[in-house]
Amino acid sequence: MDLGSERTLAVFVDFENLALGFQKSTDNQKFEIQKVLERLVEKGKILVKKSYADWGRFTPYKQSLHDAAFELVDIPKRIKTGKNSADIRLCVDAMDLCFSKEHIDTFVVLSGDSDFSPLVSKLRENGKYVIGLSTRGAASKLLIDNCDEFIFYEELEQAATKPPKPTRAVSKEKLPVFQLLVESVSALMRENKDILHSSMVKQTIKRKRPEFNEGRYGYRAFSELLEDAQKHGLIELREDSRSGTYVVSGFGKASV
Repeated sequence: MDLGSERTLAVFVDFENLALGFQKSTDNQKFEIQKVLERLVEKGKILVKKSYADWGRFTPYKQSLHDAAFELVDIPKRIKTGKNSADIRLCVDAMDLCFSKEHIDTFVVLSGDSDFSPLVSKLRENGKYVIGLSTRGAASKLLIDNCDEFIFYEELEQAATKPPKPTRAVSKEKLPVFQLLVESVSALMRENKDILHSSMVKQTIKRKRPEFNEGRYGYRAFSELLEDAQKHGLIELREDSRSGTYVVSGFGKASV
């Protein structure tokens, strides 16, 4: 896939497996779906979000998933089939989407269950990029090895490089947009993007905050925001020789 293009994602959550993983966790972490989505929107546009469980057993988590626009697929637990009925439904839905929606190129499976390895293999066989996500203790090595990429929940907020912090000279009005800009550049660096075109940076910001508009902060164009951020020592810019537009070449030297 072209590194400059935008991925389109479908997210499938095996919620019972995630819940079991957090129950076994020794650091008392709680599952936060927004933390997961913040990381995933750095990778592309999320078009499908589905979560599978016997929701009568996980009522406290329903509201946060509803608020995040997830479709909650209710699979009541049965004595004989157990959680496998949820696994099977997730696999059927994922494969149906794989064949019916060609524009979706990336599938994200939130689970550490090795039973999903055949699904992952089949998705990859059909040209899809597959990302797995789970806690360290619940992640099967077989599943990890089958995915194109695997993310551990404990490392979601880990930055590729330490970004600079805005100086005290930055006004309170512009501080939020500078922080958002720096976070987005850091996210692209974490995704190993070699050339950070200004359009790519803005695209990432818009995925993180769909309501973003540089005009709200007094800038006539996104390029003006980038220039101002460079003046404050947050980023370094250069012009692309072919398009003449800005490219973010790295972080600046700003400090608190």
